[in-house]
Amino acid sequence: MHILMVMTSHDQLGDSGKKTGLWLEEFAAPYYVLKDAGATITLASPQGGKPPIDPNSVDPDALTPATERFSGDTDAQTQFANTHELKNFSALEFDAVFYPGGHGPLWDLAEDSDSIRLIEDMIATNKPVAAVCHAPGVLRHAKTSDGQPLVSGKRVTGFSNSEEAAVQLTNIVPFLVEDMLKANGGDYRKADDWQVHVETDGLFITGQNPASSAATAEALLALLQRSLH
Repeated sequence: MHILMVMTSHDQLGDSGKKTGLWLEEFAAPYYVLKDAGATITLASPQGGKPPIDPNSVDPDALTPATERFSGDTDAQTQFANTHELKNFSALEFDAVFYPGGHGPLWDLAEDSDSIRLIEDMIATNKPVAAVCHAPGVLRHAKTSDGQPLVSGKRVTGFSNSEEAAVQLTNIVPFLVEDMLKANGGDYRKADDWQVHVETDGLFITGQNPASSAATAEALLALLQRSLH
């Protein structure tokens, strides 16, 4: 079971002058769910090297057992500091791909041609794509071979408009994940703000928010274990 985790390289929160990047829990929780299940994990980002971490995700109130474990895991930290460049990989090399969120992906991965190609190729070769929180934004431009949005007709979730409003970034982000998924024909579902919510539809696994990080990875594992047996 070889899984590619793709993370943002973008660290600017629009024109706000504030920093953004990856939300640490959304990397750490899935990383350990997958690793503890025996998966081989490869880390990639558009620019390679260490992905930027959203400073808010390392505030004391945002820390979780998974982020605490990561902070004491020198092997994982070394791997994280040396992500590979995404352009060097193809869908043929992996059984699944997982996208952690944070606001960063809305700027880079959503528009990244290598990421879009990877997602399209994964689905075309019957391999699952999982994304949590803002990371379903990476599906924005991904299309089927006949030019339809990949999420069209699929049950999907992602960071909701009400959650974006709660963190007061509605007017900062380049697009709203909920609105984009609906505009692309997705059957968008959500739970109440900050509650665990995951949708699995075919090869797509999406989680709504940081609280859904581990559950999204668990849903991916369940799908992989069914397909590999």
